[in-house]
Amino acid sequence: MSRGGSPAGGKGARGRDVEERASFASRAWEQIWPLAAAVLVALGIRAVIIESYYVPSGSMFPSLLIGDHVFVNKFTYGARIPFTAEQLPGFVEPRRGQIAVFALGRRGPGAICPLDQCPDYPAEGFVKRLVGLPGDTIEFRSGNLYLNGERIQREDTGRIFEGDHGRHYRVYREYLDGCVHEILDDPRQAPTRVTPIEVPEDRYYFLGDNRDNSNDSRFWGTVHRRDLKGPVMINYWSWNNRESWAAMLNPFTWIRLLWSEMYWDRIGLTYDCWEGDEA
Repeated sequence: MSRGGSPAGGKGARGRDVEERASFASRAWEQIWPLAAAVLVALGIRAVIIESYYVPSGSMFPSLLIGDHVFVNKFTYGARIPFTAEQLPGFVEPRRGQIAVFALGRRGPGAICPLDQCPDYPAEGFVKRLVGLPGDTIEFRSGNLYLNGERIQREDTGRIFEGDHGRHYRVYREYLDGCVHEILDDPRQAPTRVTPIEVPEDRYYFLGDNRDNSNDSRFWGTVHRRDLKGPVMINYWSWNNRESWAAMLNPFTWIRLLWSEMYWDRIGLTYDCWEGDEA
């Protein structure tokens, strides 16, 4: 027997404690590292490839509804490398007619500004339709959109769209450089007039499809290329959920929403608007 009563060659209580702690740490790490790796992969995908965006307003009626959840392809235009000011090269240039998500600076409802011009404003995502490319001249006359001096063709579909709060709009079909999509006209609003503006280099001009009820480039200007996140790809979830987080803890709230407030027919919608050889 060795001194202290431990068998010769034994580890002793202290040695066993160290071994148990090491074994516990090893088991804990085996459980934690797959989760940590999954979180890092998810964050990397969100930062560079795909990001989710929730549509909070009716400015893009009828193309996007309040409550639509869409995926944005950040890889297309070139995603920003996380924690740096560097941007990856994009595969294609932004295309006129695309619905895209971009960042603006915002300090309250009336304080919206292009992010590069208001760098101290908190960044917020917006979604609109890309109408003006660098070098284009945009103008509105009597509510009609003119691009480089040419009136953009639109036709009355004869249909009525009912928006939030029971408001009714006339639905028009617009032909924008091969992109065929629908826009709304609010008969209660006076025709829009915007004097000609030339879109500067590396900047883009955006409009909402709900033309008379959209806070867009007519009011806050153009967006710099590096503040574009990417085009909208697909609608993956859509419901009219105006419940609080506390209410969402009640399973019956989920049942009611899924039964009566879910737009099942919108799930899987894509937003390519080009026809034939233009696509």
